[in-house]
Amino acid sequence: MIPRLHERAHSPHDPLAEALGRPVSPDEGLTEHTVVAHWPGLDYYTLDDEQKLWTSVEWAEHLEDPYLDHPFAASPQDDRHAVFHLSVRLHPDDRVMTGPEWAEIAHRLARAAGIEVPGDEKGCRWIALQAQPGRLDLLANLIRLDGAWAPQRGDALRRLSEESRRIEQDLRLIPVPTSRPQNADRLVPVASTQLATILSQLADEQSGPLATVRGLVEHTAHRIARQPDAAGAATAHRLELIAHRLHSVQQDLDTAAAHLSAAARPRVAAAPPAAARHPAHRSP
Repeated sequence: MIPRLHERAHSPHDPLAEALGRPVSPDEGLTEHTVVAHWPGLDYYTLDDEQKLWTSVEWAEHLEDPYLDHPFAASPQDDRHAVFHLSVRLHPDDRVMTGPEWAEIAHRLARAAGIEVPGDEKGCRWIALQAQPGRLDLLANLIRLDGAWAPQRGDALRRLSEESRRIEQDLRLIPVPTSRPQNADRLVPVASTQLATILSQLADEQSGPLATVRGLVEHTAHRIARQPDAAGAATAHRLELIAHRLHSVQQDLDTAAAHLSAAARPRVAAAPPAAARHPAHRSP
């Protein structure tokens, strides 16, 4: 199971279309076979006699509502890109999963990502879609019901990768990439763990240096965009592209840290094959 954190977006329409593998539509209703899990508070937003078969456009609007409810909520970097998108893929040779299994995977990943906190009644709106073979997508709005911005940890991808490994073991799925032999004759130096920590600190979304630089670039872009001249708008657009590239660098560093952490796990040394024994020759 390979987790992938996509760049945060301002609108859920494009992430939802990517999860579905087709454009969102006001005519296509998404059943429980597609929306396999959602945030616990959703039941309070639907009446007992209300039709719960929502179209993909209605699901997108549901994820957009926190923007209207909290028009001044912003991230620590002072942006409004609140749409979180996580996707995971199974091994191509894995078995067919059931709906409850997909739902379990969705809730476990939502907790690992910090999107769902058990007992928190003011958390994020999120849904999980299983619309493409062997793939699950989790979409959320990071603006909580209380108007606060859900914190995102810098080691989120590492935590998601570790939870994916546990899910593979619990549900007896094929690891992706394919698992190494149990008797791997290799021990990774402790330096890998130290380097992984350094990369995680660089990519930290809350206090990492790249997050600070990205926040300053985004803040500058927003201020320049308020200028009346067309040149300011063009400059603001270029700065937004730079901020997006910085975010991609953060994710790449987080991925590298996760790989180093996984490689640093101790392996059991392979036992040498037992020497073949030949019976001693006896004289008749």
